[in-house]
Amino acid sequence: MPAMEIGIDSFAILPQGTQLANTRQAAAERMAQLLTEIETADRVGLDSFGMGEHHRPEFLDSAPTLILAAAAARTKSIRLTSAVTVLGAADPVRVFQQFATLDLISNGRAEIVVGRGSSVEAFPLFGYSLTDYDDLFAEKLDLLLKVRDANSIEWSGRFRPALRGEGIYPRPLQERLPIWLGVGGTRQSFVRAGMLGLPLMLAVIGGRYEQFRPLVDLYREAGRRAGHPSETLRVGLHTVGFVAPTSKDAANIFYPGWAQMMSSVGRERGWSTPTRRDFDVMRSDKGTFLIGDPDEVTANLMRANDILGGLSRVTFQMSTASTDHEAMTDAITLLGEKVAPAIRSASA
Repeated sequence: MPAMEIGIDSFAILPQGTQLANTRQAAAERMAQLLTEIETADRVGLDSFGMGEHHRPEFLDSAPTLILAAAAARTKSIRLTSAVTVLGAADPVRVFQQFATLDLISNGRAEIVVGRGSSVEAFPLFGYSLTDYDDLFAEKLDLLLKVRDANSIEWSGRFRPALRGEGIYPRPLQERLPIWLGVGGTRQSFVRAGMLGLPLMLAVIGGRYEQFRPLVDLYREAGRRAGHPSETLRVGLHTVGFVAPTSKDAANIFYPGWAQMMSSVGRERGWSTPTRRDFDVMRSDKGTFLIGDPDEVTANLMRANDILGGLSRVTFQMSTASTDHEAMTDAITLLGEKVAPAIRSASA
């Protein structure tokens, strides 16, 4: 089995306390820092860097392929991916063209993670009804996969004008552009990924890894029944993570921004207000956060690998509004120089 890949996902969050008067300058500064962080991840040998997609005032990632293209010109080997592309509110043809272009710029390092999206602000923004949430994703995923496999297709659906053999260009450098299916906790999504033979990216923001194992098994079984070879049924994990020289430092640096972000999201979704005790439980061996010193993070990551039956890639969501650039750079360096080598050695 190939060694586990280690990467980072970012939501390009604006600094905490940014005022309206200086938002534009703060945004420009944060974008410059983000590109430097991606360069650092490439330099220390991490395998992937993913950009999320949000359409909210506190995030800068509404056009992730532009950020990834800028990063492609400044990096050499790290793979560049979305985290995730909200496919139900996008045009699959344009999504393919954008990532095919990114693949050419990066010399074959582009990937796509598509999902339905837990943040739904893109749907009204682009004129889609949330009542069609599931149908939009199913139809557009079908089209994206067909476009990936042929540059001219005949296709018709409910939500997009028909294609009648028009050419779709450019084509990527990679023979087959990698497309992962991002999932949360719905059985239908795991089965769909298995039936299609797509690699699975499991997004975990809470709970215990044990509760996700039956769903991962369901994915693998659906893929086996559909006739897909086991080596194509890759399982990735996206989870909250942060590394610092000591466990206490990691917790104290990351907690304030995490608490602010979760409180903001929680108010919209009816969640209870998070506490420091909740946070500490989630970063213990009873939770799913990979937050601590390098040895602690390595041990908890290998525990996740064992519980979920083998992971191909793990991506750390380590960006919050209060994590400053220097702390982020230090965390990326520790992840690349301490955690990743230990994980690759243990998982190979």
